[in-house]
Amino acid sequence: MTEHRLYRTGTWTMVVVYASAAAVQVNDPDRWAWLAVYLAAAIVSLAALQDFPITGPAMLVGGGALIWAGTLLPTMADSALPTLFESWKMMSPEVEAGRELGGLLLVTVGMGVIAYHRPTVTNRRR
Repeated sequence: MTEHRLYRTGTWTMVVVYASAAAVQVNDPDRWAWLAVYLAAAIVSLAALQDFPITGPAMLVGGGALIWAGTLLPTMADSALPTLFESWKMMSPEVEAGRELGGLLLVTVGMGVIAYHRPTVTNRRR
């Protein structure tokens, strides 16, 4: 599999992940913030698939997610990683913060890959 095909497959996968993550925010008390993050990541990913120059928006969305993730670290400092997935229920604020941190890091990494990947004449779709 070529690098370009791997990039496109991974980006399409992340579009589905971000859209799915946005869809399950319906009952979240702070759903609007999460919808904004996940839908922005999905839109940037879709634009990247069309080979638009998307480095700036990807860095903005990824940077915002990274800063937000940093604000969650103090909340979950005392929780162990296995406790985040012991139950579907949110057992404590630390568990919720840990899961939120995971989602934000997923957005940060995905946007970092898009910002790093620069379309060239040889890998653009014609």
